[in-house]
Amino acid sequence: MFNTFVANYQRVLVFIISILMAFAISVQAADYQSHQLQNNQLTIVTSQGKVSISAVVEGALEVHYQHDNVKQLPSYSLLPAKTHFKTRVVERSETLQFIAPNIRAVIEKSPLRMAFYQNEKLLVEEEIGYFNFPSLMGFRFKLQAQEKLLGTGERVLGMDRRGHRLPLYNKAHYGYQTHSEQMNISLPAVMSSNKYMLLFDNPAKGWIDLGKTEKDILQFEAIGGRSSYVVFAGNSYPQLIDTYTQATGRQPLPPRWVFGNFASRFGYHTESEARGVITRFRELSIPVDSIIFDLFWFGKDIQGHMGNLDWDRQAFANPEQMIQDFKQQGVKTVLITEPFILTSSKNWLSSVRANALAKNLAGKPKIFNFYFGETGLVDVFSQSGQDWFWSKYQPLLDQGIAGWWGDLGEPEVHPHDTIHQAGTADEIHNAYGHQWAKMVYERTLAAKPNQRPFILMRSGFNGSQRYGMMPWTGDVSRSWGGLKPQPELTMQMGLLGLAYTHSDLGGFAGGETFDKEMYIRWLQYGVFQPLYRPHAQEAIAPEPVFHDPQTQDIIRGYINLRYKLLPYNYSLAYQNSMSGMPLMRPLFFQNEANSSLIAIKDSFMWGDAFLVSPVTEPGVTTQALYLPGGVWFDFWTDKKFTESGVHSVPVSLRTIPVMVKAGSFVPMLGQKAIQTTDDYNPKQLTVHYYADPSVAESSYQMFDDDGQTPNTIENKQYELIDFTAKQDGEGLILGIDPKGYQYTGKPEARSIRLAIHNPIPAKRILIDGTKTRVYQAGRDFEQALEGAYYDAKANILNVKVAWRYQPLRVFVSRY
Repeated sequence: MFNTFVANYQRVLVFIISILMAFAISVQAADYQSHQLQNNQLTIVTSQGKVSISAVVEGALEVHYQHDNVKQLPSYSLLPAKTHFKTRVVERSETLQFIAPNIRAVIEKSPLRMAFYQNEKLLVEEEIGYFNFPSLMGFRFKLQAQEKLLGTGERVLGMDRRGHRLPLYNKAHYGYQTHSEQMNISLPAVMSSNKYMLLFDNPAKGWIDLGKTEKDILQFEAIGGRSSYVVFAGNSYPQLIDTYTQATGRQPLPPRWVFGNFASRFGYHTESEARGVITRFRELSIPVDSIIFDLFWFGKDIQGHMGNLDWDRQAFANPEQMIQDFKQQGVKTVLITEPFILTSSKNWLSSVRANALAKNLAGKPKIFNFYFGETGLVDVFSQSGQDWFWSKYQPLLDQGIAGWWGDLGEPEVHPHDTIHQAGTADEIHNAYGHQWAKMVYERTLAAKPNQRPFILMRSGFNGSQRYGMMPWTGDVSRSWGGLKPQPELTMQMGLLGLAYTHSDLGGFAGGETFDKEMYIRWLQYGVFQPLYRPHAQEAIAPEPVFHDPQTQDIIRGYINLRYKLLPYNYSLAYQNSMSGMPLMRPLFFQNEANSSLIAIKDSFMWGDAFLVSPVTEPGVTTQALYLPGGVWFDFWTDKKFTESGVHSVPVSLRTIPVMVKAGSFVPMLGQKAIQTTDDYNPKQLTVHYYADPSVAESSYQMFDDDGQTPNTIENKQYELIDFTAKQDGEGLILGIDPKGYQYTGKPEARSIRLAIHNPIPAKRILIDGTKTRVYQAGRDFEQALEGAYYDAKANILNVKVAWRYQPLRVFVSRY
């Protein structure tokens, strides 16, 4: 009885507060006075200040309320606007319309209130719009009845986040499993099933209420910051992402080696230990492309050394030689860094003298305690802080370090009375990791203009992708519960631009005994996540080379598959850099009309070809997965599925459910297994095509370049290969067409094997109109430069062509 009374009392109290708040806000609502349109920005003068509406890109409008005497932070989310289109204003007695390509705003003059449309379709509208109190500012929007909302960053809640009230404050959640409302990256942005996105360009501490307190109200609130939001419109979810990343920035192409395998743990204590790990990978023929050093590289203990930012020469006597020796083996070296400078570190006095640290209220370096010791925090928002911080990175870069790992950048401990040049801790908290990544990315690129930066970080903000940030999903529990939410986390982050979000494969935190099955399942899933990086606390080795022969054998096969898929995965990186399209994609992209698919969080598309359903339960022998409409093939067996809906798929310890969509092209390396991406050979390709009469036409574009030089796309130093297919009653025609340009390392010719799955019965096979030889023995076919061979056991027709960048057609004729 008492609990019921308390619950009812709380509901009444919330209702009263909302009424009082609405009344207070309505009292201070602004009224229109005049307006001016200049450079695609509409400025409205109101009774309480100015409001600007700017056309950011086609399909996106930024609204910025600038009331008198209200502090404003700069935009961290948006790129400078580069509009090459016209906008116009239509005025009526009670409204203004600001009309831009693909989107328009309708502004009521009194009280000032806005609604946004794409053509005649209402996307979203303010309820009372902007509110501002001494310690609380924000916005209120109306939600439509059946609307679903995705986004808000790293959370484990399910795909539809409507009905939740969520904190906007980057904070680590150690050992999380199947539920988390607050994690390392809190993004104040949502994607709606009504095909709009709403971004609040404010990094301050706050909340986003998605119909929790009031079921039809979306409320953003913050303690200060910037009173700005952006509305994005699109005809499809991919178009929405395209528009969003045009405005917030696109992920630069990463170096090709990041798609290889990482050796990583917490952590390698000595040079001899690190060398021994790489030696073991090579001895067991398990590919590896990089090694990541956790905090022991600068100190023998966990506590007391953070901020040294230099090698512990007792444990690492000659790191320069070690880095070069690794490089000769095709292994790149990556170092962890943190922005905390302990008072016990070698750099404390230097950082104070350089004015590099955030301040206290008296203008002195702010000193506080956290797990690693008594510390200060680098002010990455100040020029002096950045200059001093970079002076520690530069010597390491000169030694040959290939990438950076930025840890604890929420920041993990950030007292509210810490003062940065840009504002108080609570005002800029969520932009700290973003600003840190910006510094590292821009300065690394300036120092090494021929080397693509690699930046691994666990905290960021809207737009952090433009600085090459590759987030991971934090200190996940090493358990089945930790594995379950990983697809959800990566998919949600990819919708908002951070498409390289990935997990510590195998799990990081806890785990007293080795769970072999769980470990194998997580590393199998990892083939189809953006980075392949096992990482964990060292009590149980995260690297497969330290486990039993069966585990090694299974994982070796999956890592070899990851390397075989380099042409496909690298082409996904190109798609992402050009359009923002995530590498891992939700199933509802396959049928946007079916909003029920939004709920699917445990299966995903890897690019356009693969549908993957990780195994996240022990002892599984069959797994149910949903197949959207169309024809699908089991990747392992080529079994054909023709009906949409839920299917039960058998699995063993060696397999997880992986399907390939009919009509897909999947390019793979044609050479034998390689041990590092340094051995990537673009001369030999095997291009799998999954044929089916239900797909009359299909196409695919493969991307290639030198894999390391920045700006190859902008500088036209890359190659595109168009693959096309047409199937009818006469037969199947496969086309190969060159596009693109020259680049260093481009082969003079390519040997391309077309592996046609589910082929039609072939009477003749013609290459550019000339009948080619059909070999009866696979060995003879392998030795030939051109020809065909039907593998009856696998039901695959193989056609090999020597391709010299001419338009080429392969005709598989029924007659």
